[in-house]
Amino acid sequence: MIKVRGLRWWMIGLLTLGTITNYLARSSLSVAAPTVLQHLHISTHEYGWITGAFLVMYPIGAPLTGYLMDRIGLRMGFLLCGVAWSFICMAHGFVQGWVGLFVLRGLLGLVEASFIPGGMRAAAYWFPPHERGTAAGVFNLGTSTGAILAPPLIAWSILHYSWQTAFMIVGCIGLVWALLWLALYRHPNRHKALSQAEAAYIGVTREPGRSMADGPAPKVLEILRQRNFWGIALPRSFADPVWSTLVYWMPLYLYQARGFDLKAIALTAWLPFVAADLGCMVGGPLSAWLKRRFDIPIVNGKRMVFTMAAVLMIGMTGVGLVSNPAMAVALLCLGGFAHQTLSITVISMSADLFPRREVGTVTGLASLVAGIGNFCFTMTMGWFVSRIGYTPFFVALGLGDLIGATLLWTLVRPSNTAASGAACEEARA
Repeated sequence: MIKVRGLRWWMIGLLTLGTITNYLARSSLSVAAPTVLQHLHISTHEYGWITGAFLVMYPIGAPLTGYLMDRIGLRMGFLLCGVAWSFICMAHGFVQGWVGLFVLRGLLGLVEASFIPGGMRAAAYWFPPHERGTAAGVFNLGTSTGAILAPPLIAWSILHYSWQTAFMIVGCIGLVWALLWLALYRHPNRHKALSQAEAAYIGVTREPGRSMADGPAPKVLEILRQRNFWGIALPRSFADPVWSTLVYWMPLYLYQARGFDLKAIALTAWLPFVAADLGCMVGGPLSAWLKRRFDIPIVNGKRMVFTMAAVLMIGMTGVGLVSNPAMAVALLCLGGFAHQTLSITVISMSADLFPRREVGTVTGLASLVAGIGNFCFTMTMGWFVSRIGYTPFFVALGLGDLIGATLLWTLVRPSNTAASGAACEEARA
């Protein structure tokens, strides 16, 4: 079997493609919202419930799919979830009212929640500790890339065909990726293209017959009793509403508050996600650089990066206050950059603070906690937008991460737990 140099980066690249399809499906409704809401006679308040359905089921799905990944492995776990989110996306084109969209968005949230827990599990097994933040940034590039591609793809599909066809195209793209994943992905201890040198570098014991279920199952209650868990979960509850606003509400905000038409949205709504892509590639490498240059521990380096990005996030408070639409888009771009910079650091800390066999479950449970805060924010936003406008919510988004930074420094206590757990896993293998 030919050995592939740097196979770990090819595997994370394959996962990034899956994340792109995930976010194409997720972002499709927000881009098509002006057309869909008009054709199906859906109000802004009902649209709030539709997006809320996703945000209810997403945090519920995160621990479920994270535990699934920890038990049956990434290959079959992502295959099942990828096929599911593709067919659910296609079904959007057959609904006749807001209730149908409400149900489908809930189901979509349930299965799409798999990408962060699964992605962090992949980073934990395929990368050494100092590269995990960068790996998390790479696969999270798919979130921004998918959101960037969604506006032109969905707008083109609507303008040339119909909004129903737009959902069918996105679903088919997801199915193609699921087949690629099935054909190309293997766990590192069973991947024949992984060289001995790279296996030693990432700390993998090569026993192809070993089953994912051979190790002990993650203990959920034990995880929930640890302060390190809450130290990474609570800051995410303040950070995640920023991303949800960019994905679900920004196109509608540009349409309602700034007077953008569909073409203008397609030309500008992708810009904050380009900035977010840059943020993806800053958080992990910057914390690794702090380790190399100043010998700052990885966890402390990530907390420092989170704090710096939280300060940058203050600029988002001005989105609803400035009169120039171009300046508003520029501040949204700043928010996208800052959010992804800090988000990568806190998400990847699950692999730094917990044993690798628990990373999927820990990340999923943290997503559950974050999702509760995210849901409350979004439902409040949906109810109040038509009454008081968008401005107060941008102020809240700009200041929330400062609270998250305080919690991150207060609650997290770095230890050797994760390193010891990883060593024990390899010893058992």
